[in-house]
Amino acid sequence: MNEAFEHIVQQISSVVRGKNAHVRLALTCLFAGGHLLIEDLPGIGKTTLAKVLAKCLGLDFQRIQCTSDMLPGDIIGVSVFDQNTGKFHFHPGPIFTRVLLVDEINRANPKTQSALLEAMEEEQVTIERQTRQLNQPFFVIATQNPIEYAGTFPLPESQMDRFLMRIEIGYPDRKAEKMILKGEDARITIKNMSPCISKDDVLSIQEQITHVHTSDAFLDYLQDILHFTRTSPYFHVGLSPRAGLSLSRAARSWAYLQGRDYTIPEDLQRVLPWVTSHRLHTRQDRTEIPRSKLMDIFKEISVPV
Repeated sequence: MNEAFEHIVQQISSVVRGKNAHVRLALTCLFAGGHLLIEDLPGIGKTTLAKVLAKCLGLDFQRIQCTSDMLPGDIIGVSVFDQNTGKFHFHPGPIFTRVLLVDEINRANPKTQSALLEAMEEEQVTIERQTRQLNQPFFVIATQNPIEYAGTFPLPESQMDRFLMRIEIGYPDRKAEKMILKGEDARITIKNMSPCISKDDVLSIQEQITHVHTSDAFLDYLQDILHFTRTSPYFHVGLSPRAGLSLSRAARSWAYLQGRDYTIPEDLQRVLPWVTSHRLHTRQDRTEIPRSKLMDIFKEISVPV
C-alpha cells in the first residue's frame, strides 16, 4: 500500500501546496474510519483539502455552510407532503453522501450541531422514528473558526469526542504560497483530476486496517498513556476508553499506510498529539494544552523496546 499511498499524497499535495504532513494525517483519519476537525482561519485551504481528497478517492462530496439559523432538517433532510399521492415523501439532506464538509461547524447552534452526533458515531440518522443508514464510507470533515471569532458556538465535549483527529493547516510557507499565487485555479485543477482509487478500494483498505496486528507490548504502552492522563496532575480529565480506541485505530491506520501489517510504538507517538489535543485540558483553568507541550508531557511515559 505504501506506493499507492504516496501517489495519493502527491496528487492531493499538487493542489494543497506545502501541506504534505496534513494531507497524510487527513488520509490516515479517513482510512481509520474516523472524522476530522480542522480548526483554522478562513482562506487557509480547508475546503480545498476536503474537495480534492474526495475527488482523488473517487467519493461523492457534499458541503454544508453552517449558519446560526440552520436547522437539523437542513442537514439530515425532511419529509414533504405530496397532495397528489396523499403521502409524505422523504427528501434526503446533504448528509447522505460519502465525504461531507461541514464548513464553520461552530457557527451552527447547538441543536443543529447535535444532528451530527448520531451520524458520526452510528453512521445512521433517525428521522420520524425511522432509521436510515448512511453511505459507506462516510467521512466528515468539519472546519471550525477560532472561538474568539464573532457568532460562534463552542462545540461541547461530546461533539469534540466524535472527531478522531483535530488538525490546524496554518499559512503556507513562502515557496508554496508563490506556487499557489502563480498556479492554476484550484477549482479547475480539481475538476480535471482523475480519481486515484475507487470507493470499493477505500472500503477494502478500511477493512484491512482493522486486521493490522497490535502486540501486547503495544497495548500495554497504550494503556500506560491512558492511565497517565487519568492520574497526572497536568490534566483536568483523563482520556476515556473511546479515546483509547481512537488512538488504536489511528495508529493501525498509520502503520498500514507505511506498508506494515503490525503496529510499533512510533505509530502511536506519530498520531498521539492529533488524537488527544482536543480531548485533554489543563487541571488549573481547563484550557487546551499546546501540542508541543503535550508531547513533552507524554515523554514521561516509558516506551517499550
